[in-house]
Amino acid sequence: MSDASLKPAVKVFEQRKRLVVVQVTAVVAIVLLLFTKPFLGEGSDGHEFVEALGVGFVLVCFIGRLWSTLYVGGKKNAELISAGPFSVTQNPLYFFSTVGATGVGLMYGSVLAAAGLGLASFVVFRVTARKEAKFLLGKFGPAYSAYTERTPLFWPNPLLYNDQAERQFSTRTLKRTFLDGLYFLALFPIIELAEHLRNSGMLPVFFTLY
Repeated sequence: MSDASLKPAVKVFEQRKRLVVVQVTAVVAIVLLLFTKPFLGEGSDGHEFVEALGVGFVLVCFIGRLWSTLYVGGKKNAELISAGPFSVTQNPLYFFSTVGATGVGLMYGSVLAAAGLGLASFVVFRVTARKEAKFLLGKFGPAYSAYTERTPLFWPNPLLYNDQAERQFSTRTLKRTFLDGLYFLALFPIIELAEHLRNSGMLPVFFTLY
């Protein structure tokens, strides 16, 4: 098997590995948060609002990643995709994952935790996106250059949205993305359980997190 034929598989592996890094970071953060309490009192209107906002962010991540997968269809880095979510940002999957990581911090009730998780995800995915851009430029040449000139690297510009009539997608890729999204959603009951344990005195609290 040639090196060229290995490149797409290597790229997919690296993308999965970086998503795992973000997921593991979120778990580590939640473990650390188990021994803190949010500044806004749990059960207060302010805490409930921030928590609900976090759930909204995670749902946007979940739906956005599924939407993006319908377009990428298991063909990311195999062909140039520029329709749907890929018309407003070059990296919608990375963008929505960052939104999800931020939502995890908000679900806990901490703006500081949300900012930390969101920033960590942004840095990891932005660096990854820049590296991938070099690979795609070498593969697609002028077509990719034209695409990058009109489409933001990371932050979406909704005014650029355009679609196409026909799409094909991989059910296997869609299933994998669905399971990845469930990972974010599963953190909510874990956070709620931690709140209950803190309120009942079963978890020690070492400091308050804003």
